[in-house]
Amino acid sequence: MVKEKLELDKCDCTVIHEDVVEKVSKNMPDEEILYDLAELFKVFGDSTRVRILWALDEAEMCVCDIASVLNMTQSAISHQLRVLKQSRLVKNRREGKVVYYSLDDEHVKGIFDLGLMHIKED
Repeated sequence: MVKEKLELDKCDCTVIHEDVVEKVSKNMPDEEILYDLAELFKVFGDSTRVRILWALDEAEMCVCDIASVLNMTQSAISHQLRVLKQSRLVKNRREGKVVYYSLDDEHVKGIFDLGLMHIKED
């Protein structure tokens, strides 16, 4: 079996398109904003956190319920919820002794839904 060598498309010209470079540079967010965006996407890089987000997209749940759905320990779920909460992807509310978690807002659902649409594309 012969493996074909994949070559990346590359530009053979040496001309800088000043108008494009200026436009992109002008609209480029600050480095700190891009860093925060990269950190947000890192949170989605863990399948347990994605599974938790999926569950919370379906219903508001407590740690016990999430642990049961994912067949994991409450401790493991709590750890991941802490990461998700720090990233402002989930929020919680207390009702007596029970703490319920849900997606932080519609933006989180939108990010999640767009990701799903992208991977399901043909």
